[in-house]
Amino acid sequence: MKTAVLGLGLLGSEIALRLKRQGREVVGWNRGSERAEAARKRGVMLAGSPEEAIAEADIACLLLSDAEAILDTLFRGADADRLAGCIVVQMGTIAPRESRDIAEHVAAQGGEYLEAPVLGSLPEAREGNLILMAGGDPDLFERCLPVLKDLSRDPRLIGDLGQGAALKLAMNQLIAGLTATFSLSLGLVRRENIDVEQFMTLLRSSALYAKTFDKKLDKYLSHDYGAANFPLKHLHKDVRLFRRVADENALDTRLTAAIESACLQAEEQGLGDLDYSALYESFCDPSSNRET
Repeated sequence: MKTAVLGLGLLGSEIALRLKRQGREVVGWNRGSERAEAARKRGVMLAGSPEEAIAEADIACLLLSDAEAILDTLFRGADADRLAGCIVVQMGTIAPRESRDIAEHVAAQGGEYLEAPVLGSLPEAREGNLILMAGGDPDLFERCLPVLKDLSRDPRLIGDLGQGAALKLAMNQLIAGLTATFSLSLGLVRRENIDVEQFMTLLRSSALYAKTFDKKLDKYLSHDYGAANFPLKHLHKDVRLFRRVADENALDTRLTAAIESACLQAEEQGLGDLDYSALYESFCDPSSNRET
């Protein structure tokens, strides 16, 4: 399958390169020229427009920032049959209702649509170890499996359209929740001058432990959040989206609202482009008290 990758940000570029290394013919496109040029220098063949990228592709993987970007890229001012014969695989984080709406637009232009959001960062994308949770037609999922297996060792069909998108939001909410609650626990440990390694040793031996705590620990201790695989501003977008969808499902979102507020505070501190673990600074501002 000739594959187009629309959206060459951090994850999109790695996915395009992974597919290329797996022997696929890949063409990429990005809305911004800086990211596009960076991908080109790494070996991704570029198209001059999304129309050009899609024109001869059997499958178009969307790694765009949000549903609005997808609508702008694929449908605003587009020919009525632009997607005829093309399979559109949406791999970003959007709301279930947005995914179903996009599916209707794709079908109206003669294409087929599968949602297949992924969980994982740049190393997982490079190694083909992304967690992939699809929603949509089972037959279409089977036809896409050769490409999906290049990116994930165990692609899962979760259920109907919207269910893959909902599960991805649930996963990303956990990223935010674990980051926020660990930040508070670590903050208290440090303020009380408790040895951090003693805390971590006990935590690692308990049912409370998550690998992400150790993965991000050095960033918290050094207050150095550079080289972001997943920037805080993107986590903020996903938390905001989760809260909206949870509200629609009559869930209590007070905790989510607090985390969203902390994300906003961190962005106002100029941390939006840094690793999402910079959320720690909202909960444990080192200037407000001592830290060991």
